[in-house]
Amino acid sequence: MKHWTERIASDLTNWDVEEHVVASGTSISGSIHIGNSCDVFIANAVGKSLQKLGERSRTIWIADDHDPLRKVPYPLPESYEKYMGIPYSQIPCPEGCCENFVEHFQKPFLDTLPVFGIELETYSGAKMYRDGVYNDYIKKSLERAPKIREIFNQYREKPLGADWLPYNPICSECGRVNTTYAHDFQGTSVQYRCQCGHEGGMDITSGEGKLTWRVEWAARWKIFGVTCEPFGKDHAASGGSYDVSKRISTEIFDYRSPYPVPYEWITLKGDAMSKSKGVFFTPGQWLEIGSPETLNYFLFRSKPLKHKDFNPEMPFLDFIDQYDRVERIYYGKEEAASQKEEEKLKKIYEVSQIDIQDEIPFQPSYRFLTVAYQINQEPEDVYRILKANSQLPEEMVDLGYHELEYEALEKFHERLKQVKNWLELYAPNFVKFQVQKEIPSVELNPSQEGFLVELADALEDQDYTSEELHDEMYRIFKGQGLKPQKAFQAIYRIVLGQKQGPRAASFLLSLDKNFLIKRLRREA
Repeated sequence: MKHWTERIASDLTNWDVEEHVVASGTSISGSIHIGNSCDVFIANAVGKSLQKLGERSRTIWIADDHDPLRKVPYPLPESYEKYMGIPYSQIPCPEGCCENFVEHFQKPFLDTLPVFGIELETYSGAKMYRDGVYNDYIKKSLERAPKIREIFNQYREKPLGADWLPYNPICSECGRVNTTYAHDFQGTSVQYRCQCGHEGGMDITSGEGKLTWRVEWAARWKIFGVTCEPFGKDHAASGGSYDVSKRISTEIFDYRSPYPVPYEWITLKGDAMSKSKGVFFTPGQWLEIGSPETLNYFLFRSKPLKHKDFNPEMPFLDFIDQYDRVERIYYGKEEAASQKEEEKLKKIYEVSQIDIQDEIPFQPSYRFLTVAYQINQEPEDVYRILKANSQLPEEMVDLGYHELEYEALEKFHERLKQVKNWLELYAPNFVKFQVQKEIPSVELNPSQEGFLVELADALEDQDYTSEELHDEMYRIFKGQGLKPQKAFQAIYRIVLGQKQGPRAASFLLSLDKNFLIKRLRREA
């Protein structure tokens, strides 16, 4: 069974090329999030699959930083509206911490890529124009403008003007690039008029302008020899950017268009991600609460055009549980529902990994750690809680915290830090709790009081597993004539000072036994 990224690579082996170039690109219009960075993750995976098949392959990323600002991204102030229409590369850094607007939003993204095991060549669209990389393609596009207009008009309701040219100079008066209209050229000189009222000319070799998007896209396919490129589904729509650029590539630049890999947008809690509205989630934010492999798994567990919604709140715990299950299946620690499911999940796991270990990594339950960490934040004490609740793998049951191997200790600390961040940033209030140092002043009915005292006696008499204690609590509160809700409320109110809390049995076993017995008896 092949993963979809491997099937793409397999198809590409039929191309008669010396080297495959898998391209990705991102418009630097604000924070780069897990939605518009799919290009990079998919390109990296396809590139690696090609290399496994013995193909020469490299992955590139192009920053579309010569594009104009169309919306002010969050959290920039409204004052940045004055830069609307100006190329990103010419807008100042909003905080004065970087060289410009582009570096401010690009750097955090690029800095995370090595953590995900992604290696690629990076290029700046603005620099390519300044360095003259596009000059020959601009000249050819101007010379073949009638043919390009003809192609464009076949996909437009309103035809382009007879003097329209596929090039936008940067206005020398207002500095905008999306408000200019190039209407004539001679040699390397282009005449234009701008919506600001200015009319003038410019030399295409100055780098102070750009090809219209669909022509530019086709040009850079040939410039880099691109054989495969992932892109958002909007470009893949019938008559959209890919359809037009494909024809420009073939008919104008005499180059075969790359293998397309369209993908669906990722929503955030059901809403479309928007840089201008501040609705987004970045790879860097992901690394605060999850390992890089888990983001890979999120992206690669389903086909690229299948809808994906991400919710960093409670559903994230279910997601991590799913990932851990797939990891256990891969290493033979748990059985899949069928052989077909096993093959599928193992393949997804392989594609998601940066480095595959010989043995299953230590994976303390993320969900359980959200409870254990709130009881005691010291790693050694959290490990003790795991041990007391049978949350350790068989081979670690007899090991103390200081006996852990380096890899296991690192994995433990990494996940504990992620849990801490999740609790602080995304956990709903009903998940949070704090063990009260002093006995809370609460009123309980006689049956609840009797339940707590009898539970204290039971805990003093013997040691329990989580399942055994669960059964014992049910026996006690039934004997007291209590409903489960009232019984558990009594525990939470006397220990946490609130009406609800984590699963009672494992929670109680996570507490210091002497402390718990005294608290249940309301002893100081």
